[in-house]
Amino acid sequence: MRRPLIGLTAYAQQVQYGSNDVMAGMLPMTYVRAVHATGGRAVLITPDDPDTDVLESLDGIVFSGGGDVDPANWGAARHPETDVDPARDEAELMLMREALDRDLPVLGVCRGMQVMAVVGGGTLHQHLPDLIGHDRHRAASGTDPLAADASAYGRHDVVVKPGSRAHDLLGARLTVNSFHHQAVDGLGEFRAVGWCPDDRVVEIIEHPQRSFALGVQWHPERTPDLRVFAALAEAAAGRAGVRPAAIAA
Repeated sequence: MRRPLIGLTAYAQQVQYGSNDVMAGMLPMTYVRAVHATGGRAVLITPDDPDTDVLESLDGIVFSGGGDVDPANWGAARHPETDVDPARDEAELMLMREALDRDLPVLGVCRGMQVMAVVGGGTLHQHLPDLIGHDRHRAASGTDPLAADASAYGRHDVVVKPGSRAHDLLGARLTVNSFHHQAVDGLGEFRAVGWCPDDRVVEIIEHPQRSFALGVQWHPERTPDLRVFAALAEAAAGRAGVRPAAIAA
């Protein structure tokens, strides 16, 4: 029986391969391994030639981390610290909107959670140090023992709202890694169900009317805790009428 097919949004970047300097579709393999470890089959979605037709073949989708979302998408002026990728924004905002409309199982990771909030009518804080007075959500080298090959990540706790789907999945409190300077502000259609207890920065959002639409501000793919990926695989498998390979009997 086939695995549920999980799309992963990727980005385009100029890279050097030996003597070749080329534009490549890029995504850390930690995302791919997280999908495969939890029973899905990963496929990359690059931002060139964007179209929602790719969703017709997918059972679920992960919107990955990366650079900032352009504040023009919620009618704000750009902060000096905001660095945008218009092509990626165009592709991912379109895909997120259509995925939510189709009720395709969706997991947003870091930037992916922020894209989720903006599509739902929400807004973002563009530069957290201006709001909370510190930069510990990006942290400094060597601060994150949880992260795999990512020494510059921060680390903090997250408290989860009782009665939420995230609480059922993750429990009341967990420790996460952290590397971001934007954060969710206005929620639009979504609801906040997890926060950093020290500064109340939103760390988890979910959509109350969708079967599985979960956003997390940290990077679970860089830790041993893959519960959100497992939950996505289970939701995708249910939609497709298959079983995630990792939990198949």
